[in-house]
Amino acid sequence: MSRLLLALALAASAAVAEAAAPPPVTRHVLPNGLTVVVREDVTLGVMAAALHVRAGSLFETADTAGITNFLQRVMLRGTQRYTALGLTEAIDDLGGSLDAAGDVEYGDVHGTALARNWEPMLRLVAEVALRPTLPAEEIERERRLILSAIQTRGDTPFQRAFDSVLNDLYGPHPYSWPSVGRRESVERTSREMLREHYTSIYRADRMVLAVSGNVPAARVMRVAERLFRDLPAPPAAARVSPAGATPRGGRRLVERPVQQAQVLVGYLGPALLEPDYAAARVLGTVLGGGMSGRLFRELREQRGLAYSVGMLGSFRTGRSFLVSYLGTAPPNAEAAEAGMLAEIERMRGEPVTEGELARAKAYLLGNLAMDRRTSTRHAWYMAFFEVIGAGWDFPERYARAVEAVTPADIARVAQRYLTRPTVIVLQPPRSAPR
Repeated sequence: MSRLLLALALAASAAVAEAAAPPPVTRHVLPNGLTVVVREDVTLGVMAAALHVRAGSLFETADTAGITNFLQRVMLRGTQRYTALGLTEAIDDLGGSLDAAGDVEYGDVHGTALARNWEPMLRLVAEVALRPTLPAEEIERERRLILSAIQTRGDTPFQRAFDSVLNDLYGPHPYSWPSVGRRESVERTSREMLREHYTSIYRADRMVLAVSGNVPAARVMRVAERLFRDLPAPPAAARVSPAGATPRGGRRLVERPVQQAQVLVGYLGPALLEPDYAAARVLGTVLGGGMSGRLFRELREQRGLAYSVGMLGSFRTGRSFLVSYLGTAPPNAEAAEAGMLAEIERMRGEPVTEGELARAKAYLLGNLAMDRRTSTRHAWYMAFFEVIGAGWDFPERYARAVEAVTPADIARVAQRYLTRPTVIVLQPPRSAPR
């Protein structure tokens, strides 16, 4: 058996085993509106907690892009009880870790610890979430780090190409910029702006606490209610809907002094809760799911045009994306681009075989199962899908939807979504020596 088939078999076995006897999950909404989800797994010696707040770049503007990530990072830099160093020492005492960040659809504070230290860990998560001091000197330190990350992102060929294709796919929609933000907006963000943003998003009605591991669910609920009882829960403010996604379409060349060309072809797909979502993800996997995908077989194995090739998808409450990518030698970029577009067009006209469909489903479900092997990832999944409104059990419903996808479904979504490609080619300037 090949390594790929063995990996898929093991992953599928893990998915079956998990589905056969899943640990119990308890969900409860506290009186103040905070949702708590607990997955109690007595077989483990560790626990993980993820506190997600409904925020992120989806809710930002061009002028505030990155403010959620900025805020989350600074919240770790000091609280009413701890300095940054004191917080680090407290985490080390628990044999664990604590981190925070902002993403596209959420901001989070998450930590892991030995199972016996679950209650002290929850106290630290609550301390960071409820009592951050946002020290001015730490804000400036974090600003420098974020600006450095933005610079690095722009200097990384694949990331630069990926950001370019998202910009062209989504246009004025907030999905078009990265959650780390834009240089201009991060430079302008003040301490007062961070404080105002904190006040607007840290409300019980838009937060979810998920805990996974060897923890007593009933006691976790009681402790969470005590720790978070002071969270404000004012009426939700009216939210201005972001501008609609308007794909630019066509082809754009980005010239940079790089050694390897990047070819990306993007399309907008269905939103997470739309009926076509599972079929669109299977479609993307038939095209670019590992070594069994059509792009890998044709462009790398058969024609030797790619160093790396695949397909990227997304969990988005708005329009998702399907982006195929390929890294190649600059002289091969034109042929690689033509080959990728031809394979995508073939997807619209040539039905998938039962074998292709089965392999794509196994690959997709295997990766989903393997990504949830740890308490940390289980906590993230439960918190994320609950806070965006899909429900903590969305992965199980999604897996069933994937299993139900038929060749006819693939043909339908290919015709609907694989139209008017947005193409980004990043390569060296034509005058540069090869």
